Amino acid sequence: MRILGIVSRTHDSGLALLERGVPTLILEEERFNREKHTRKFPFGSLKAAFDDRGLSLADIDVITTPWHMKSLWRMMFGAVRDGFPTSLNLLPPSARPTQSTLIVTMPMGLRWGLLWHFGVKSKLPKIVQVRHHDAHAASFFVSPFEEATVLVMDGYGDETAQSVYVGNGNRLERVSQTQIFDSLGMLYTAVIQHLGFRLFEEGTVMALAATGDQTYTKKFRELVHFKADGDFSISRDFISYDTHGLNKPFKNRFIEAFGPRREKDDPITQRHCDLAFALQSTIEETALHVVRALSKRHESRNLCLTGGVALNCVSNARLLRDTDYDSIWVPPCASDSGAPFGSALWHYHQTLGRQRTYQLTHAFHGIGYNEFEIAEALRRSGLTYQRLTKQELTHQVAKDLAAGRIIGWFQGRSEVGPRALGNRSILADARDVGMKDRLNSRVKLRAWFRPFAPAILEERVSEFFEISQADPFMTMAPRVRAGKTDVIPAAVHSDGTARIQTVSRRTNPSLYALIKRFANLTGVPVILNTSFNRREPIVQTPDEAVSCYLRTQMDALVVGNFYSCREKQHLLASDAGELQAAE
Repeated sequence: MRILGIVSRTHDSGLALLERGVPTLILEEERFNREKHTRKFPFGSLKAAFDDRGLSLADIDVITTPWHMKSLWRMMFGAVRDGFPTSLNLLPPSARPTQSTLIVTMPMGLRWGLLWHFGVKSKLPKIVQVRHHDAHAASFFVSPFEEATVLVMDGYGDETAQSVYVGNGNRLERVSQTQIFDSLGMLYTAVIQHLGFRLFEEGTVMALAATGDQTYTKKFRELVHFKADGDFSISRDFISYDTHGLNKPFKNRFIEAFGPRREKDDPITQRHCDLAFALQSTIEETALHVVRALSKRHESRNLCLTGGVALNCVSNARLLRDTDYDSIWVPPCASDSGAPFGSALWHYHQTLGRQRTYQLTHAFHGIGYNEFEIAEALRRSGLTYQRLTKQELTHQVAKDLAAGRIIGWFQGRSEVGPRALGNRSILADARDVGMKDRLNSRVKLRAWFRPFAPAILEERVSEFFEISQADPFMTMAPRVRAGKTDVIPAAVHSDGTARIQTVSRRTNPSLYALIKRFANLTGVPVILNTSFNRREPIVQTPDEAVSCYLRTQMDALVVGNFYSCREKQHLLASDAGELQAAE
């Protein structure tokens, strides 16, 4: 049984290939067309998944897509019936009822795109539509839990913005859902635009929130009304996205309380920091309200979080710390980048009833490149480089990091989801108090208030951070332990938290070995890990890695087993005695 999950015409288009319940590929189109959160048909992903691997549509048993048109139309006409005629602006372009978009409504748009790619005479497999939140919830099937409560929170998905499921074995049951406009995701999106940021910059505003104070917290809480049963509603006294969409999301009362909208080129003032703080605080308190009620209603002590709101790592850490759940799991592709994968999982397990045999323990389900392709990319660039053994490479890069060098690190298959997790990463020394500023000025060019993530050996995470469970996907931002902030100052955010990544020897042996060697040299089992890019999607190919390296001021580049350094080529650590001493 081979299933193709695919989506286009909504943000984060891409695909996933599932074979007997195991993902063989999960691809995001933005990595190929270099357009962040692209809505375009995933032709690049199809080429990588099929043409480059010798597959055809004849090899596919069924196609799934993570949007269900009946649910979308029901939501649309329900909104019109309830007096919200312009709320159609909230729908993805493929679902808006206009002459130009009806022709690409799923699954028709998928059929046309597939026929364009594979040929008009191709015989297409059956296309199965999966409700959007069902696709998100299906990540439970690859979680470490045999049973769990599953909470889906996003902007909206079909006819709802929040859904709760009970998962057991290979079955999921949706037990509740909210009204579509009572949406924490939509509220966050509206406020980030009011703050002058673009769509999908929620992470930037989450970072900005740490620099604010409680000036607006009490007033902002008036936007969300808590109910006794764990539900909540968004106040229509402040918002207008239910009647005007995201073009005019707030009423005058909101403007009077929190000030006018910031234009993107305006300076960021304390007012903007305080509004971001109030937003983030309200999101956290609302999530706590919801999850505490779920823990009373459902027996399981395991919680799966998914949907776009589950990328809020600060909120996730509070849920783990301040509720009575024993374990919380968030997939690396919790947002819509994982929806095609989820739709395939839902069909395989929920619809077909197939048993679970696979657990998602790593995020490396993208495309990898062989040594010939890597060497050719380096040769074309004109860079001087050397091929090292794994042992030589590990020791050399550990020495570079300890000396304060910034390293481009490209290994194996690319990660899925929005965060680099050690295969398409830029690495640096977390002990260096000035490293954050150097990374920003020389490489990333990001806002001053955005932090960088620490990667730590899994077995030592509780030594440095207030968390005891593993987090290989950077989904939690716990507090840094007292006494450790001065040890890894470059990894500590202004609120004393850090978005961690735990690294396991089993799932990422190369990065684990590097951090282990770095710890042997310095006594600190932590390095900085940020995405390998510069204001673009994360690099996918060796050529893109070389290009990013040449356009920035990274000190050294590692692609596979090949090493290049900007400084005069120095003798690498091949001395047997030095290597033996470092073991």
